[in-house]
This record gives sequence, structure tokens and C-alpha cells, in this order.
Amino acid sequence: MEQPPSDWTPVEQALWEAFRSGRTYDLRADPSGGRPALPNPADEEAEHEDEDDPFSAHPWGPERTVRAEALARLLLDGPEARPGRVAAVKLVGARITGSLILAGGTVRPYLELRLCRFDQPLRLSEASAGTIRLVGCVLPRLEASRLSTEGDLHLARCEIPGGARMTDARIGTDLLLNQTVLGPDDHGRALSADGMSVHQDMEAERLRCTGELSLRSTRIGGRLSLRGAQLHSVPANPNAINAARITVGHTLYLSGSDDDGWVGSPTAYASGYGEPLCSTADASERQTPFRAHGKVRLSDGRFDNACLISDAEFHLGPGEDLALSRIQTPELRFTCRTPPTGAVTLTRARVGNLVDSPDSWPRDHHIGLTGFTYESLRPADPFTADQRIAWLDGSSGEYRPEAYEQLAAALRRDGADEDARAVLYAKQRRRRRTLPLPGRFWGHLQDLAIGYGYRPGRAAAWLVLAWAAGTWYFGTHPPAPLKADEVPTWSPALYALSKVLPLVDLGQGGWNPGTTGQWVASALVLTGWVLATTAVAGVTRLLQRG
Repeated sequence: MEQPPSDWTPVEQALWEAFRSGRTYDLRADPSGGRPALPNPADEEAEHEDEDDPFSAHPWGPERTVRAEALARLLLDGPEARPGRVAAVKLVGARITGSLILAGGTVRPYLELRLCRFDQPLRLSEASAGTIRLVGCVLPRLEASRLSTEGDLHLARCEIPGGARMTDARIGTDLLLNQTVLGPDDHGRALSADGMSVHQDMEAERLRCTGELSLRSTRIGGRLSLRGAQLHSVPANPNAINAARITVGHTLYLSGSDDDGWVGSPTAYASGYGEPLCSTADASERQTPFRAHGKVRLSDGRFDNACLISDAEFHLGPGEDLALSRIQTPELRFTCRTPPTGAVTLTRARVGNLVDSPDSWPRDHHIGLTGFTYESLRPADPFTADQRIAWLDGSSGEYRPEAYEQLAAALRRDGADEDARAVLYAKQRRRRRTLPLPGRFWGHLQDLAIGYGYRPGRAAAWLVLAWAAGTWYFGTHPPAPLKADEVPTWSPALYALSKVLPLVDLGQGGWNPGTTGQWVASALVLTGWVLATTAVAGVTRLLQRG
């Protein structure tokens, strides 16, 4: 029977035997488990008195120490398993000294480290492995670029102050980062995972990042969940999230956490795999919105099921924005409780259903809608036509008629024809502000007369007003008859109406209104022609669009 090396410590020799049997080797002072304390987001300065708590400053002596070289020997070239057993490293509550270097190696045994401390960075670059689970561990940094796993990679509830590098990694099933705390590297990145591929889901719920969360060109086969995540940019890097060109096979969640407790509360405990916490806290304290302090870039992203942005806070500084340019998704939900403090850019984005609420969007020309297309509107809260028009008028940049036409088409598809006409009317009024002075003057006349053809009833009102004015004038200035013995009965109302509608003979042609009356009659004829023709044109336009 193969024996452990003679220069190994008693702790490492016991680990050797546990490895061959595939059993868990627990080095905690209280192996029964208890409730290990975790970092409390509400009190980061709190000291942990539990001697089994890896996040505390409590010293761990030789009785809980395993050298990295011994652990590497087991993982890369360990002994054969005992008959009927599966060899595995399952280590709890250990201090791992030295640098655990598995880069470029093949890690065949199952690896699970829980509540462990690493003195130096963990190096997994270009390694191949089955499943790796680190739960509740503290390690200075993780180097895992081009790591390839056949199963899961779990980094739940860990604390990694130097950040993690996972560029071009290939994860066979799920990647879990729930409740993990990440700090920045020298480039201001907390997680650098550009080009990473995750075959199924990536969960990073209640993740806490100080530094950029970089997921450029990442491909995720299932869902990407950032519920309750707290992301903060650093001066060296203004991005909170940089996920340009990301592809998500199901749904992206930038929303609040649904957990029933919070990490580090005295009455809270969780397994570390994103399961709900058990707590007696008030419901308001149990809810954590998604928060991003810094730029958020999702440009050119593709979300095959939905992109859900709800119960989220975007704290954007000057020149910072939430970039959703050119994204493609069957549904975009944008229902933030408070609007972003900076711009939201949807330039050339393509969306099926747009689910939003009027109070979720920023104000003061902080919305980029150029080329933004959507099939239907499904507001989560009442969203009136006037509010929709204000939403368009609040878009940044110069006047873009296609934004109004897109909105009118969506409203018409939903059967809201009157709202669609109101939007097209607003488009003409918005366009008028871009015209030179003569164009603006003519636009005002068109608006006043018939509302650019969308208010043809105004023409009828003007016709009635013109007839009433003519009736009053010719009633107070009766004309002289052309032939005293052939004059018809005088009626100022009929005479004025015959001028407003010059094609109608009302039997008042035997009167001579005089020079001044001729001018008044000519003005009435011109007004009648203009109003009549524009009214007909407006009704025709409504019939064609209706």
C-alpha cells in the first residue's frame, strides 16, 4: 500500500488518507460546523471572534496548516483510491501555505475547499479539471485564465482582495460567485473574464466588487444572474460593468435580491450556493437592490430570452452612462425604482417587448433612442401618450423623426390609434423647432389651423368663425343693391356664407358690397378655400392612417 511521504506533517499525512477514501478532512476547532461568520456588508469593520472563521484575524497554527506543495501532489499525482472509493480532496478549515500552482496541469480528482485560508494566490491558468469548489475561502488572488473544467467552478462566499483573472476560461457547467467579495487588481479590475465561456448558468448574486466586472465577449449558455450585486468602480477604471458583446443564452438579471436575509447577520446562515438565508429581519432589510457605481456597458449584447433591469440603481457620474446600444433581446424590462443619474443609451437596439414604467427613465435629455426599434409596448405601470411623448422629447441629440414614427407604429399595432395620432402630431411640433424662421412661422399657422392635419376639426371651427365675422360685418355694413327693382331679400348670414363657400349659390348675388366689402369678401373666399382644402386633406390623412 502506497504511503505518504515521510517528510509530510501529521496533518498532511492524514489528508493523504482522507484523499484515498474520498472523505472530508475537517480541521476546524468545532467540526460540528456551527454557523461560520461571513463578511457583513453592513459592517465591514466588524471583528470576527470565531476561531473557525477564515475571515477573522484569529491565528491558525500548525495543527491546521497544509502546505501547497502537498495539496498539489494529491491533485496532480495523488495515490490510487481505496477499493470501492473515489479519491477526492475535501478539506475544511485549513490554512494553505505557499503558492498552490496547478497551472497547466490536469486535476482529475474532485476538489472542494471550504472555509480555508490561502497565504498566496491560487494559480489555475491553463489547467484542466473536473469540478472545483471553493466555498467561504479567503485567497489573495485567483489566476485562472484559460482554465478548462468539465463540471462546475464554485467560488461562492469567498473573499479575493486582489481580484480574479479568468480570461478565455471554459466552464463545463455552472460558474457560481454568489456572495463573493472581490477587490481590484493593478488595472482596476475585480473580475477579468473576457472571452470566458460558461456552458450553463453564471450566478453572481449579492456579489460585491470593488473594481471593474469585465465580461467582454463572454458566452453564457444559460442565465446570468447579478441579483443584489453591489458594484463599485475605482479611480483607475471608471467601469462598474464592461460586458460589451456578451451573449447570454437565456436571461440577464440586473435586479434586486430575493433572499430572505443578509450575509453576516447574527441570525443568518446559508450554504453558500445562492440558497435563501433564514432570518427574522424585516422585509425592507432583507431586500437588496442591484447597485452599480460607475459606467455600465452592455453594448452589442445578445440576450436570447430577456434582459431584466428592475429594482436596480445606477449611480452615474459626469460623462458616465448605462450603455445598451445595439443589444438584441425578445424582451427588455426597465423598471427601476429610481431613474439612473446619468444617460441611458439605446442607440440601434432591437427589442421585442419593451416593459417599462415612466419613472424609470432619466430626465433632461439623457436617453439615446436613435435607431431604437421595438415591436410592442407592455408598460408595467400606466404610461400615458403624453408621458410617452415626453420620453421621446427627453431623448438626447438632434431631432430624429424615426423615434416618433416607431412609437406611433407600436401604439397602432396595439390598437391605440388616437395615441398614435398624438405622437405624430408631437413629431411635427418637435420638427418645427428645427426649422428656420419662415418655416417655423408657416408651421405655427398649420398647427393653429388644422394641427398639421391631425386636428381637422380645427378647420371647421375656423370656417364657423370666418362666417360669423362676415355675418357681423355685412350686418353692420349692408351693401347697395345692383338693381333696385330686382334685388333679393337681404340676409347678411347667407351673404357671408356664400363668400366662405363660394361654390354655393345662396341667392345673394344682387348686392354690391363696395370697395371695402369687396376686400372683406375676398378675404372670406380665400379663408374658405384654404380651410376647406386643408380640412379635406386632414380627413383624408386620418382615413389613410386609420
